Amino acid sequence: MKKVAVIQDMSSFGKCSLTAALPVLSVMGVQACPLPTAILTAQTEFPSFFCEDLTSKMSYFTEEWHKMGESFEGILTGFVMGEEQIGHTFDFLDTFQKEETIVLVDPVMGDQGEGYPLFTGRLLERMKELVKRANIITPNITECCMLTGLSYEKLHSYSMVVDYLQALEEAAHLLAAETKAKVVLTGIVPPARERVIGNLLVADGVTAFSQQPFNGAGYSGTGDLFAATVIGGVVRGQSLAEAIQLAEQFLTAAISETYEKQIPRNTGVHFEKYLKMLI
Repeated sequence: MKKVAVIQDMSSFGKCSLTAALPVLSVMGVQACPLPTAILTAQTEFPSFFCEDLTSKMSYFTEEWHKMGESFEGILTGFVMGEEQIGHTFDFLDTFQKEETIVLVDPVMGDQGEGYPLFTGRLLERMKELVKRANIITPNITECCMLTGLSYEKLHSYSMVVDYLQALEEAAHLLAAETKAKVVLTGIVPPARERVIGNLLVADGVTAFSQQPFNGAGYSGTGDLFAATVIGGVVRGQSLAEAIQLAEQFLTAAISETYEKQIPRNTGVHFEKYLKMLI
C-alpha cells in the first residue's frame, strides 16, 4: 500500500488537519502516516482551546521512521506552529524526499487578507523556502499574496472579473516559476460572482480555472480536505486535474449539506458520508 506522511496538527474538534486528512487518505486506499506538529482540544478559531506544541518531538518521528527503513510515495505538510517546525520539516524532507516523491505543501498562514495568530515575518520567509521543495502548492488567496507580494487590497479593488483573474494568474505563474511547482490557488470568489467559488491551476505553462456553486459560507477544514484529496488522488495515479475535480465534487456535496443543516462554521463540514465518493 502506498504511504503519505502527513505533517500537521491534530485538533480534536473542527474536522481539520489530521482529523480531516486521515479518513480521506484511508478511504482513497493510501496509508496516512501522521507526524503531529501539535495537539489541540479544538482548532484555533474556537473561543477556548488547549494546545500542546510538539516541536521538540518532531525529530523523533524522522529518526525512528528512518531506523525502520520507511519510505513514502507522498508527503503532505499543513499547519505549523512556527519557523522552527519548518526547520524540522526540512530535516524530514532531507531524509525521505526522493525524486519520485510527491510533496504537497499547503502553506497555511492566513485567510481573508490577514495572517493567523501565529503568523510572523520569519515564518513567511521560511515558508517561501519550504514551497520550493514542493511538487504541488495549494495556497488560498491570502497566502498567495503573502508568497508573491501581490497586494490583497489592490486585488480586491478590481470590479471586473477578467482583471481579478488576470492578477491571480500572474501571481500564480510567478509562484510556479520561483518554486518549479504546480500551483493550485484555492477559494477564489471573483468580484460580482458571489455565488461562485473556484480554484486556479497553473502547471507546466497551462492555466485552468474551475468553479462551483458557492453559498457564501466558509468552514473549518475545507482546505485540509482539499489538499488531502489532491495528494491522495495523485499518489494513486490520477492526474492533478482529475484529483482537483474529485476534491471539488467531494467538497461541494459535503458543504451543501452542512449549509442546509446550518452547522456552525468552526465545527467543520459533514464530510463523512461523502467519503465514498473518493473510493
